[in-house]
Amino acid sequence: MKIVVVGDVLLDVDLSGDASRLSPDAPVPVVDVAAARRRAGGAGLVARMLHQDVQEGRQGTTVELVTVLSDDDAAAHLRAELTDIPLVTGPSGAPTPVKTRIRAGGHAIVRFDEGCAEAPVPPVTGGMLRAVESADVVLVSDYGRGLAANPELRELLERIAPGIPVVWDPHPAGPAPVRGAAAVTPNLSEALKAAGAGQGSRADTVREAADAAALLERRWHSKAVIVTLGERGALLHRQGEGAELPHLVPAPAIGAADPCGAGDRFCSTLALALGAGAGLEDAVQAAVQRAAEFLSRGGVSALGQEPEPTQLHGPAVDALRVARETREAGGTVVATGGCFDLLHAGHARTLSAARRLGDCLIVCLNSDESVRRLKGSQRPIMGEDDRAELLSALECVDAVFVFGEDTPEEALAALRPDIWVKGGDYSATELPESALLRSWGGQTVTVPYIPARSTTSLAAALAEVG
Repeated sequence: MKIVVVGDVLLDVDLSGDASRLSPDAPVPVVDVAAARRRAGGAGLVARMLHQDVQEGRQGTTVELVTVLSDDDAAAHLRAELTDIPLVTGPSGAPTPVKTRIRAGGHAIVRFDEGCAEAPVPPVTGGMLRAVESADVVLVSDYGRGLAANPELRELLERIAPGIPVVWDPHPAGPAPVRGAAAVTPNLSEALKAAGAGQGSRADTVREAADAAALLERRWHSKAVIVTLGERGALLHRQGEGAELPHLVPAPAIGAADPCGAGDRFCSTLALALGAGAGLEDAVQAAVQRAAEFLSRGGVSALGQEPEPTQLHGPAVDALRVARETREAGGTVVATGGCFDLLHAGHARTLSAARRLGDCLIVCLNSDESVRRLKGSQRPIMGEDDRAELLSALECVDAVFVFGEDTPEEALAALRPDIWVKGGDYSATELPESALLRSWGGQTVTVPYIPARSTTSLAAALAEVG
């Protein structure tokens, strides 16, 4: 499979450090820059993400970037940043846009833009057109610099759209997508502006997104419009009068502060999934999940770094990271454990009580194999992925750590909680993990057990009613 990214490239510059004092000249923070990084932005960032995906195991897939470049110093930096990605380029006729972000303590302080004035529509070369025509998937990453408005390119994209997935990530300063695009992916602000609607209240977000998507799908004649909603996920509207209701894919809860690059991660994953033959709903689900994971790992600032091992089966939150960040903030890490095969009121009360003991609650969950060894071949009733997802959906649960041993000692040794909570009337000899907790200064406690509520009694009752 050949994926061709078509669009405008930018040079992103990140200056990061700490801000612990104010300037004597004005009441503004002084950022002591500790690191400076240049990287490809815009369509260059999208191509970089897809190239990384391919390197991580998409054998037989290639990525090519079709763009226009200037001949200035910023363009030279871009070429150096993209040496491992095949480029097919033409002249841009305008300075290279440079966006410089100043970050302090991981948070954006200010951004400076250079060379971002309105640019003329650039010409396209025969090589650029041939590269697009040979693609199995095309992702148009429009950053409002004119390439997506080129008439020859648009004619070609509209001609090939019926036969291959064309994903269009629009820009407010760019042209409308070509007819027949497989998916157009505006964010909420872009969708409302394109639809001629004003910004509404947060309570109206989903309704406004649905109305805008329906209008834009008819106006743009695309097969689908997907409005990305940030922390709320993404809303999918399909083509046609008989289309189903809008489909909302919620996003996992994460604590990321800087959303930079999330939209690029979303549309690149979407294009890759559609090119591999996934249906629209599955592709959107994968894109939402991948965007959340991208942000939870640090976003663009961590792009290209080796990700930390993820121990969590759940909504893109790493249990080890939750424990570490809670400790670093001076908080108390609480953990509890069990099979949680059928969630019931007794579980809810135990988990709620445990969460009130500290600043985060991590549930150590027995894997399917572990449950079978402990409970017999007929258990678990629900698989570990479903059990982890249900637990993660509870407001009192911050993360889930799935372990495969018969006892949670190895999980506890990795998490090192301050408090280990068990529901029921146990003695110290019945909880060998108590000694383990004491080895790092932790404490094991029990909370009241509700004997009338149990998974075994629920399973028996279900068996009786068939």
